[in-house]
Amino acid sequence: MHKNYFVTDTHFTHHNILIFKDNNGKLLRPFASIEEHDDLIIDNINKKVRIQDKLFILGDVVINRKAMPILDRINTKKKILIKGNHDIFKLKDYLPYFTDIRAYKIMPKHNLIFSHIPVHPNQFKGRFELNIHGHSHHNITKIKKFFINKPDLRYMNICPEIIGYAPIELEEILEIKKSRGV
Repeated sequence: MHKNYFVTDTHFTHHNILIFKDNNGKLLRPFASIEEHDDLIIDNINKKVRIQDKLFILGDVVINRKAMPILDRINTKKKILIKGNHDIFKLKDYLPYFTDIRAYKIMPKHNLIFSHIPVHPNQFKGRFELNIHGHSHHNITKIKKFFINKPDLRYMNICPEIIGYAPIELEEILEIKKSRGV
């Protein structure tokens, strides 16, 4: 039986990701090189995700089209891309590396929606209880317009710098959802 894993904003080969800072001026991804960054994320994926498992990448997978072959280093053959704002290449460039490509993923059984960019709060009304997303990295202020003086527990940001540079399994997401009471 396969498991479902999720990761977002891998930004493979994106040198500038190493200079992104949080609201306090701290580097989001303090790696000596982009190769060290990429190797750690791929190693962490391969430690968890087995060949029969599904890996959903919630956008911003690679920055340079020529870097797409880095995805061959990921063990599973069942990679699904949820396109992000940096996934701008033609479909034919992604097809050799992904079994499916989507705008978002819905799991109605669990009232979940997976997207790159957080969905608008109006999307929850009777449809979803939790939005698993990336895009905002560690900067909560980037999605502050969705909050009213406190974080909205309907959103779960799984950017690598927040979850330890490793994919998260569906069961872990469901446990977090339960603990939040959403």
